[in-house]
Amino acid sequence: MLSKNEIKLINSLSQKKYREVHQLFIVEGKKSILEFLDSHMELHHLYSTSDDFDVEKNKHSLITEQELKKASSLKTPNTCIALFRISKSKTIDFSKLVLALDDVRDPGNLGTIIRLCDWFGVEHLVCSKATVDCYNPKVVQATMGSLARVSVHYTDLAAFLGSSNVPIFGAFMDGANIYSHILPKQGILVMGNEANGISQEVASSIKKRVGIPQFGDAKSAESLNVATATAIMLSEFARRSIGT
Repeated sequence: MLSKNEIKLINSLSQKKYREVHQLFIVEGKKSILEFLDSHMELHHLYSTSDDFDVEKNKHSLITEQELKKASSLKTPNTCIALFRISKSKTIDFSKLVLALDDVRDPGNLGTIIRLCDWFGVEHLVCSKATVDCYNPKVVQATMGSLARVSVHYTDLAAFLGSSNVPIFGAFMDGANIYSHILPKQGILVMGNEANGISQEVASSIKKRVGIPQFGDAKSAESLNVATATAIMLSEFARRSIGT
């Protein structure tokens, strides 16, 4: 049974202000929920149409498909929805590559980038305060569970970079060819906003500008999607770290 108050709470978590008030976020879909259950994240409550989860009974409620539709933000709801507590950020480990985002606004892009961090072993993602909230339901859905393994930090990005003591790389259209540039095992890689790239304030702290060369003969493509560009750059950083 899903009460009106529970439906109201779940629906409210689609907004950032209520996620901050309750310190909770939504995860939908069995695969993603299992990923979070197998992590350090703390389960608040799980609602499902079947009794096939190994969780504490007081944290699990069986509900109907109709009740699930009222709570779900998806057009085609899955079989389950869970609320997890927002965890405190871990201390950033600068012994490995750290990824930073300057005002990335699209939930799908952020979700994909978090999955890329998980794939390439980037444990810490630092975001400007204007970057979309990583607990936005669309972002969580796009991460496919990777958010459970990547620590996301929100801060004044310019100040964060200004106080860092590791090499800082930034992705720019006119940057040095990343395929021929010397890349260290540790450092910070900054990716910019979808439309405007890296802001001037953040760019002032970046000494190493790198870019992805365009190989097409026509050279008419305006730019790469930020998630696509992040995939290419993280792959190149990872490739150079093999054997070091």
